[in-house]
Amino acid sequence: MKMKVYDCVPGLEFDREKDLEQSIAWFLDGTHSIPPWTPMFGWFWVNFCRHGMQYGAETLQLPTTKGWDWRYKDGGGYLTILLVDSDTEKREREVKFRQAIRPLLEDYQGIWTRSINELLERYEKIKSVDGENAPNTLLLDSFEYAIETCRRMWEIHMYFMYGTYMPYVLFEQLCKHLLNMDDTHPDFHKLMSGFDNESFRVDRGIWEYSKVLTDMGFRQTLLSMSPKKWEAELATTDKGRQFLAEFRDFVSQKAGWRMERMAEINVPTWEEDVSQAFDKMSIYLKMGGEYDLDSKRARLAQERKEVEERLIRKILPEQRGWFSLLLKIAQNSSLFSEEHDHYFDLYCHAMIRKACLRLAKRFAEAGAIAQVDDIFFLMPDEVRRAGINPDKFNLKNLVARRRADWMRWERDGNPPIILRDGVEINDATNFMARSLDPIALKVVVGKLPETKAGLKADLYGTCGSPGAAEGIARIVYREEDLSAVQEGDILVAMSTSPAWTPIFGMIKGVVVDRGGSLSHAAIVGREYGVPVVMNVFEGTTKIRSGQRIRIDANLGTVVILDR
Repeated sequence: MKMKVYDCVPGLEFDREKDLEQSIAWFLDGTHSIPPWTPMFGWFWVNFCRHGMQYGAETLQLPTTKGWDWRYKDGGGYLTILLVDSDTEKREREVKFRQAIRPLLEDYQGIWTRSINELLERYEKIKSVDGENAPNTLLLDSFEYAIETCRRMWEIHMYFMYGTYMPYVLFEQLCKHLLNMDDTHPDFHKLMSGFDNESFRVDRGIWEYSKVLTDMGFRQTLLSMSPKKWEAELATTDKGRQFLAEFRDFVSQKAGWRMERMAEINVPTWEEDVSQAFDKMSIYLKMGGEYDLDSKRARLAQERKEVEERLIRKILPEQRGWFSLLLKIAQNSSLFSEEHDHYFDLYCHAMIRKACLRLAKRFAEAGAIAQVDDIFFLMPDEVRRAGINPDKFNLKNLVARRRADWMRWERDGNPPIILRDGVEINDATNFMARSLDPIALKVVVGKLPETKAGLKADLYGTCGSPGAAEGIARIVYREEDLSAVQEGDILVAMSTSPAWTPIFGMIKGVVVDRGGSLSHAAIVGREYGVPVVMNVFEGTTKIRSGQRIRIDANLGTVVILDR
C-alpha cells in the first residue's frame, strides 16, 4: 500500500482491496469512534489497542482467538477477529490457557493492585514535568514516555479484560449446560450485581459535595444558572471560595483526568475545566435526597447471595467447585469493566493530552501551528520532526488539510460494517461469534435480538438489566445532551459512557442501539436497578425525544406509545 503524506496511521489505514482479502468483515467500533477520532488519537488507539488485544490473547493463550486487528478509516476504528483456525492449535492453546489463567483465579486482587500502581507511577512521572520551564528536549522526552505508557497501559488493559471476560463467557456456557440460562437471564444479572468500584466512589464523592452546597444554602442559586457560571458565583463569598478549594483538591486527587469523552484527547479534563464536574453535581442537586445507590447496592448484594445459594443447590456436588471458581472470576468482570475506564483509558488519555499540550504551546508560540489544539491533527513522527526546534518548521498546511478531512468525516459518517463482496451480515456475525472472543460477544456486538411472535413491539433488543418501565423518551447523542434529561425519562442512546453514570439515578430505563452484557449501560443499569434494553440497532432513529415509550427488558421489547 502506497503511503500518503496525509495518512494518519501509516501502515494501518484501511485498504479495501488488501484488508478484505485478509478478512471477510471489518466492524466499526461505534462505541468509541463516533464521532470520528482526531488523527493523533486515532494513531494512539489503532496502534496500541491493536497491540494490547493481541498481547492479551497471546499472553493468556486464548484457545479460539488471537485478538483483533485494527484499521483507521476516516476517523473510525475498524476491527476484525484473528481466529485460531487449526483444531490442533486450539487444543494446544486450551491446555496453556488453563495454566495462564490460574494466577488471576488465585490472586486477582494482588495482580490488579500491582498493575494499577505501575500505571500510577507512570502517570505521576508525566505529571511531574514542568511544562512552563522545561526545555523542548524534556517535553519531547515526556511525549515519548507517554507513548510508551499508552502501549503498556493497553497490554495491562487487555490482559485483564481477556482474563476476566473469557471466564465470564466460560461461566455463561456452564450456566447454559447446568441451569439452562444465559447472561440475559435475570438470575444471571443478579449474580453479577451489587459490587462497588472506584468510579462509583467518585460519583458518591460528587454527591457528598452537592450536599455541602445544599447545606451552605447555594442550591437554588446554582440551579438557576449554567454550571459554567458556578465557579464565578462561588468565588464571591468566603464559604464559596473554601468550597472551591476543597472541591478542586478532591478533583485533583480522585478524578481530574475524567473527560467528556473517554476515547479522545481533544476535550478538556475536569482539572482543566471544573464545570464538567459541576454538570454532574447539578444532577444530584436537582434530585436532592440521599445517595440512593448505597441502599440499592446493599439490596443487590443480598439478592446476589440468595441467588448464588439457590443455584448452587441445583448443581451436583461434584460440579459445585468449578462453578464457584468460575463465578468468582466472572464477577470480577463487572468490577473491572468500570474500574478500567477510571484507571486505564481516562487517566492514560489525560496524560497523553497533557504531554501533547505542553509541546503544542511551544509549537503555537513558535509559529509551527496556528493554535494549540492543532497538535491533535498531527501524528507522533510530525511532532518529533518539530519537537526540539519548532520555529524551523511550518505544519499549518498539513493541519489545515487534516482538520478539513476530520470535519468531512463527521459530516459523512462511516458505515457500521465493511463486507467482502458476496458476504452477508449474518455470515459476518457468525464469523465473529465463532471466535468466542469475549470482548466481541459481550461488549462490542453482544447477543443479537430475536423477533418474538405475539409481542408486537416496535423495536426488539436483548436484556442488559432486568425490569420494565414506561416514560418519556429522551434521545442523547453526546454528553452535552444530558442536561435535557428529566427525572423519570427513559434514556435512548447509541451507547453510554462512564461520564453518564450519575444520570442513571434519575431515569426509569435505558434503550441503546448497541451493546453486550458487559457494556457500560448494562453494568450500570444493573447496579442502579434500571431496566436496559440493548442492541435495538435503530432506537435513536425510530424514537423521538418527547414520545412516551414502554420497555420490557426481560422480553427485550420497546413499544412506542405516542405516534
